[in-house]
Amino acid sequence: MSKRIVVPIDDSDRSVDALEFAVEEFPDAEITALHVLDPGDFYSATGVDGGAMANYEQIYERHEAQADRILEDAVDLAADRGVEIETDRVIGGISRSIVDYVEEHDADQIVVGSHGRTGASRILLGSVAETVARRSPVPVTIVR
Repeated sequence: MSKRIVVPIDDSDRSVDALEFAVEEFPDAEITALHVLDPGDFYSATGVDGGAMANYEQIYERHEAQADRILEDAVDLAADRGVEIETDRVIGGISRSIVDYVEEHDADQIVVGSHGRTGASRILLGSVAETVARRSPVPVTIVR
């Protein structure tokens, strides 16, 4: 049985499914819901290509507030099932940040949703779940 589990979470239904799975299957584990703030999202939202960073601070603050809401929802979901979880957020490329986080925090397992992003960004970035599964030093459970 895993003792330290990291569940990457965004605002997708699949990441919520992954958290529900982790909480139900590993209620005695130390579960951390992890949200990754991708700097690429900040830059693309400004509408500039390497030029002046119009409204960058506002966009960053909006993404932080959204991350806080997502993580609060994760805590509430777990609490509704009688489980306490930890939360954390990091800034960086999504797949790499998840793998780095697991290594830095001695996690035993990752439970990830099969897909979160859709459309063009998923085509351009590839599948986060697939990349994490290929690069992870620990077992990965992909929930769909």
